[in-house]
Amino acid sequence: MNQYKAIYQIREMLQNLITEYADSDSQLTQKLKTIDQELNYFLNRGIDFKQIVDELDDSIFITDKEGNVLYVNPAYTRNTGITPDRVLNHNVHDLIEKDKLYSGGAIPDVLRTKKSAFRLSTTYGTGAPLLGYASGTPVFDSDGNLHQVIASSRPIVTLQALKEDFNTFVRQVQEMNPQNTNTESEKHLSTEMIGKDGTLANIWTLISHVAPSDATVLITGESGAGKEVIADEIYRNSKRNDKPFVKINCAAIPAHLLESELFGYEKGAFSGANAKGKPGLFEMANHGTLMLDEIGDMPMDLQVKLLRAIQQQEITRIGGSKPIHLDIRFLALTNSNLKEKITNGTFRQDLYYRLNVIPIYVPPLRERIGDIEPLCNRFIEIFSEKYNRPFSLTEQQLYYLKQYSWPGNIRELENIIEYLVLCSSGIGQVDDSIIAGLLNISLEQEPLHSDNIDFSTAVAQFEKNLLENTLKTCGNLREAGEKLNINASTISRKIKQYNINYSNKKDTL
Repeated sequence: MNQYKAIYQIREMLQNLITEYADSDSQLTQKLKTIDQELNYFLNRGIDFKQIVDELDDSIFITDKEGNVLYVNPAYTRNTGITPDRVLNHNVHDLIEKDKLYSGGAIPDVLRTKKSAFRLSTTYGTGAPLLGYASGTPVFDSDGNLHQVIASSRPIVTLQALKEDFNTFVRQVQEMNPQNTNTESEKHLSTEMIGKDGTLANIWTLISHVAPSDATVLITGESGAGKEVIADEIYRNSKRNDKPFVKINCAAIPAHLLESELFGYEKGAFSGANAKGKPGLFEMANHGTLMLDEIGDMPMDLQVKLLRAIQQQEITRIGGSKPIHLDIRFLALTNSNLKEKITNGTFRQDLYYRLNVIPIYVPPLRERIGDIEPLCNRFIEIFSEKYNRPFSLTEQQLYYLKQYSWPGNIRELENIIEYLVLCSSGIGQVDDSIIAGLLNISLEQEPLHSDNIDFSTAVAQFEKNLLENTLKTCGNLREAGEKLNINASTISRKIKQYNINYSNKKDTL
């Protein structure tokens, strides 16, 4: 029997005896009260964090491994209206199924799976249903057996508050934990978010072929082009989609911490290390998929260890001597030109060939004009729902968006649509000048209409506008060429062809 449950039962027996002998034996009654006080003191001391959690605004709910309630803090009563005597020493399954006190919650899932859980819950103790969210955490003993379950929860007043809290929660978890935290709804948006323009048809075909395999994939492309979405799609269609999907940004973690994050460490491995040691991301991803973002920024000394880990499918923790065998599928992402880095001596050639088993290049948005309208529609749908504001773009405004060069790619488009939805102030539209200001374009340019312009003229007009807008944002022809993926001499020729007013003394062709 759990010690806390036993103490509750003993105290209940003592209190019954105190009541029974209250009038007949004052000396015995006093001794019983003293014993009860000692047990209560021991009980309170048995939960080390009691004084702390008693002051929290979050509801704290603790059960043993069987689901019997051991403890609730004062905030639980404040938030739910349920007094401790209604739940203490009761089983959560009875509270749900028999007493109908609440539904949902995280504890039943944690008891069943022995894994952390995040769930919605509805409490009926106060009469009107009270919606909340709960996070459940298992506590294991030294032998690895489930010992207790701790749940923390907060009430949610409105559905809008739920959306905002959930979005904040997901972002915070993603920042703190590189493990994949996408919801199912987000996963289903993948193909829509990236678009399926003709330029991407080969990518989707390739994904359908390589996703079910364990082949290593190197995904390249400009920042914001959708590389991570491609990685998500590969994982979602792989045979490991029910296994861990761990993501790490190699550029976001300081070099001196990256090794310990990747490979983990044993206790006492270095000053400041966790006393119990810590598993690395490789271990977290075992039997699943590990995504290495910004792989081109990984320090050279770690590239050697990464190569060994991929080749041999094994690692050794820092300060350890026992090899840990792995079964991992690797996805590598970069916006760098790895071949140039190899030439410059900042990236290992052998690691490049190990990663470049299946290369996938994601073209920039400026090469996928056909994707702009469906992406706009999808982002409008998302942000209109998020901010509860209807919004739409006019044909003219879509034209402005399509002629822009999009140096920030899909991420830039997403940010602009969110800005426009917020600027609409609920009226559903914005003035053309707002878009023109964001894109740094002129409103004097005429929109294209299929009823009064032929194909060749339309292409020429679009090309001219694209060049003019790109040249305004670039310092020289070389930079403009890099953005448009054409050489500077071609841009120079087009400037003369379309009689574009351009002058830059820094340009030397």
